[in-house]
Amino acid sequence: MTGFLLGSGPGSGPGTAGARDASARGGFASGTVPRHLARGAVGFGALAGSLALLPVVGPASLLLAPVGLVALRGCPMCWVIGLVETVSAGRLRRSCSEGRCELNRARPYGPTHD
Repeated sequence: MTGFLLGSGPGSGPGTAGARDASARGGFASGTVPRHLARGAVGFGALAGSLALLPVVGPASLLLAPVGLVALRGCPMCWVIGLVETVSAGRLRRSCSEGRCELNRARPYGPTHD
């Protein structure tokens, strides 16, 4: 039954590149901002549709609610957290030394001019 979990399956085990990429981005982040926004449109649309269609279709419209929750990866707040992680991916770096952790801007790629 673990094949139905998000992030499970081939290429996403603990030692694979898929797992390393996901941990570098964050637990709720998507690969790109447009992909994340598309997930939000599907998720919020399905949740709104499940409630808006209730008078027309009846309780069958509530079948859209789980689709929306899966697209949002659990809840609307999880989607917002993922949006922040997706936008900030690669721009912020955490560094820890001597028991203190700091959040710094990542250095740009390529030659630097100091």
